[in-house]
Amino acid sequence: MTAPPAAPARHAPRRQAPVRHALRGRAVTFRADPFQDGPTAALVHEPDALIVIEDGHITAFGPHDALRPTLPEGTPVTTYPRAVISAGFVDTHVHYPQLPMIAAYGEQLLEWLERYTFPTEARYADAGYAARVARRFLRELLRAGTTTAAVYCTVHPQSVDAFFTESARLDTRMVAGKVLMDRNAPDALRDTAQGGYDDSLALIDRWHGNGRQLYAVTPRFAATSTERQLDLAGSLLRQRDGLFMQTHLSENVAEVEWIRRLFPSRRSYLDVYAHAGLVGPRGVLGHGVHVDEDTFHTCHATGCAMAHCPTSNLFLGSGAFRLFDALDPRRPVRVGLGTDMGAGTSLSQLQTLNEAYKVAQSTGRRLHPVQAFWLATAGGARSLHLDDRIGTIAPGIEADLCVLDPYATPLMAQRAEECDTIEDLLFVLMMLGDDRSVRATYVAGALAHDRDHDRDRDAPPAE
Repeated sequence: MTAPPAAPARHAPRRQAPVRHALRGRAVTFRADPFQDGPTAALVHEPDALIVIEDGHITAFGPHDALRPTLPEGTPVTTYPRAVISAGFVDTHVHYPQLPMIAAYGEQLLEWLERYTFPTEARYADAGYAARVARRFLRELLRAGTTTAAVYCTVHPQSVDAFFTESARLDTRMVAGKVLMDRNAPDALRDTAQGGYDDSLALIDRWHGNGRQLYAVTPRFAATSTERQLDLAGSLLRQRDGLFMQTHLSENVAEVEWIRRLFPSRRSYLDVYAHAGLVGPRGVLGHGVHVDEDTFHTCHATGCAMAHCPTSNLFLGSGAFRLFDALDPRRPVRVGLGTDMGAGTSLSQLQTLNEAYKVAQSTGRRLHPVQAFWLATAGGARSLHLDDRIGTIAPGIEADLCVLDPYATPLMAQRAEECDTIEDLLFVLMMLGDDRSVRATYVAGALAHDRDHDRDRDAPPAE
């Protein structure tokens, strides 16, 4: 395997965890899918838990009083009183290059791409600029408690190298890929069908399976790729084992109509991708706001996931994703939660759950807090087919964890004092929480973010 580019020398080394250590505090995780089995049956709640970590993996999890006597003498134990320890959040759809343009005013999807997104992404031809934004982006993810994300880079291979270089330094498990666009985009952002294939294959060989890094073949969406490019993207998926695929689907009414005109021989938007061999396990379709029952059936049958992006859909006026229809127990689709920054307005999964709750309410459904936290952790891991490695707290799972503080602000503290159940406390976190509520984030067992001691580390690096 080709050696990856060296990480920038000016960065401090990643914090090292003891070979064996443990965390103590209230903890929540999942034994089942709460949409299928109900919140009570699915939730695991340990009011005083011990999570034992060794060589980056969880080796034991259970009641503190039962496990503490089993620890070898001298094992360090970090205690988080009045906190809730969870598996790290999983973001199934986000664009790191759009960090500089978050909160750009006033457009819907197609106009927003032309006015804001494409000019911003053109800047990533500069490898130094890409590296600076990648560092900021990954620090922001960790501040939000997110330890795994499915990330869109730009058309430039150097944007992918910049992202994976920083992720490898932090040892985060990330899925990312070079955007493929050979039409309907500015000249500076277009590749060619063959050039995009060649660049992607080189990046796959450099990064896929290199440590915790995973590669996603990434056609931006059907409108910006010719049929030849989509076919070659499908061929890429057959070149190496375990690759991912990410793209956009049925986000906006005008977009759906545009795809219909561009691909008149295809039965549906999803059929455009299916015809090219892009619909299958480890595929993630962003948005899916305007889809029919056939699309849900196809995703269920193939193991292809959808990313629910409520803050982005509300911000761009795209519509409401039918979460409970997608998760219908008769043919459940794998669904994860996506921040979709920069159309999304926050990298915080807590804020994203806040909006997901409101979207569900607007469609006459109630998103239970246990269901919500499952979407942001175990459900997201399942949608990426990574639930054997991340998304829960259990022996053998990688030790990616976030420590949540329900008392992070005076208002949260006042409300948390009134909570009688763990479900109430989770609901407070998802409705009132944000990055201030993330007390700490652990990556492969190492402390990667400490809210109360990282203010200088989290400042943007000097240009």
